[in-house]
Amino acid sequence: MNNAAVQTPEKATRKQAPDTGARVKKFLADNGALVGLVVLGLALFIATPDFLTGPNLLNIGIQASVIAVLAFGMTFVIVAAGIDLSVGSVAALSAMGSAWMFTQGNLPGWLALAGGLLIGTLSGAVSGFAVAYGRLPSFIATLAMLSVARGLTLVLSDGRPIATAPEVSFLGGNVGPIPMPIVVLVIAGIAAALILNYTVIGRYMYAVGGNTEAARLSGIPVRRVLVTVFALSGLFAALAGLLLSGRLDSAQPQAASGYELDAIAAVVIGGASLAGGVGRISGTLIGALVLVVIRNGLNLLNVSSFWQQVVIGLVIALAVGADALRRKNSTH
Repeated sequence: MNNAAVQTPEKATRKQAPDTGARVKKFLADNGALVGLVVLGLALFIATPDFLTGPNLLNIGIQASVIAVLAFGMTFVIVAAGIDLSVGSVAALSAMGSAWMFTQGNLPGWLALAGGLLIGTLSGAVSGFAVAYGRLPSFIATLAMLSVARGLTLVLSDGRPIATAPEVSFLGGNVGPIPMPIVVLVIAGIAAALILNYTVIGRYMYAVGGNTEAARLSGIPVRRVLVTVFALSGLFAALAGLLLSGRLDSAQPQAASGYELDAIAAVVIGGASLAGGVGRISGTLIGALVLVVIRNGLNLLNVSSFWQQVVIGLVIALAVGADALRRKNSTH
């Protein structure tokens, strides 16, 4: 009998051990944000009894809604290897434009709401044209849009809040016991996932983000894809702005300031790669929840807002570092 052909139980165990470790490692790499969210939730549940209560969980859902909807649009851009720094300002401009059309333009509420969504979509499309046809880096094009959109918001409002249409205020209300922002969050998440996973434009986003030149040589209309990606980002930013305006029952000129960083952080924490070609809507939702749960938990623990900024910054740095490490490992 050939001894080499005989495999003892000990040898079999030693042979299987690396496979188990590799599976655990792959699971953590694919679901690190979800594992982190569960661990974070358990730690806060132990630290404060107020965390795992119905009202607080609903509050987390409401707080996450605006950031998550913004981040859904940002996911499209990052998957296509771009970045959109204008989403916070576009959200504010869309909400202010809608309120202005309702109060100054005397348009019906539903038309003012649609007008707000159109403003966001067109703002995103302008950034997309600058990137695709003007060959500007997305960082520069959207930085310019950030300034333009915030400036137009101040021009429209003269620096003062404007009342919103009832149809926009409805977005901040309730549907039975469920807050409307959570309903909008679920619908927007499903729509974004369908676009990214089950449409041609979604597949093109992954192709363009993975290798733009290869996508072009394969016949993919890269420029049109980029314009569409940024237009979708603007549309989701407008929805987030209207959602925030509905919660506040008015359009605020400085609303959503700094939200673009939260949106980028949510996408990266959720496992998307800043190099493009990788990203999931479910991961983005988890990333947004991680950010909101951290802020909520620190508030419950009476940690000052200054230290909260420090903690959020460290979480973002860890997420970007993990992304860089994943890319480095994938090239070896």
